Amino acid sequence: MNKKEKAVVVFSGGQDSTTCLFWAMERFEEVEAVTFDYNQRHSLEIECAQQIAKELGINHHILDMSLLNQLAPNALTRSDIAVEDGEDGELPSTFVPGRNLLFLSFAGVLASQIGAKHIVTGVCETDFSGYPDCRDVFVKSMNVTLNLSMDQSFVIDTPLMWLNKEETWELADQLGAFEFVRDKTLTCYNGVISDGCGECPACKLRQKGLDDYVSRRGDLS
Repeated sequence: MNKKEKAVVVFSGGQDSTTCLFWAMERFEEVEAVTFDYNQRHSLEIECAQQIAKELGINHHILDMSLLNQLAPNALTRSDIAVEDGEDGELPSTFVPGRNLLFLSFAGVLASQIGAKHIVTGVCETDFSGYPDCRDVFVKSMNVTLNLSMDQSFVIDTPLMWLNKEETWELADQLGAFEFVRDKTLTCYNGVISDGCGECPACKLRQKGLDDYVSRRGDLS
């Protein structure tokens, strides 16, 4: 991979996207981050992303995507909708239809403006809660669509695609970012930074991965 190339990271301030940010910083000469404000359940998510980008010295773009909130009522866009796992093949209440489709589209537009060839996203098919827009086949099709639509040669990088949460923690550790990711990211659906509320599906998945990795390593506190 060409270290001199530029990348834009789709960035929420959560565990996965922050790990991807460190991954990109290790590989590319220039890295910028883009966060989408779609009036999500917790504005703290935006603030957390801003703080992380500032601390790491990353140029940070925040784009208004409030139309997504208007179009897609769900647990991440409405505080009166409960966070629930999907049952009997149904999608979880946290699924936002079209979110990654729009995020990658607008990240591609931004990338074309700032001269970035690489678009990095933390989507994952291993621990993906059944979200269809986190699948590898979707990302590959989106990559082709972006390149055709703008006559560019973008590469959508998905460093977490085939990792479970334990392996994502391991990657953060390999990147020298374990404590940073553990202490400063926001994954919790209830808006609690770091280890979170411990009750929502996102926190349980994150904590199980952390426990499994710490157990395997044996020397982490």
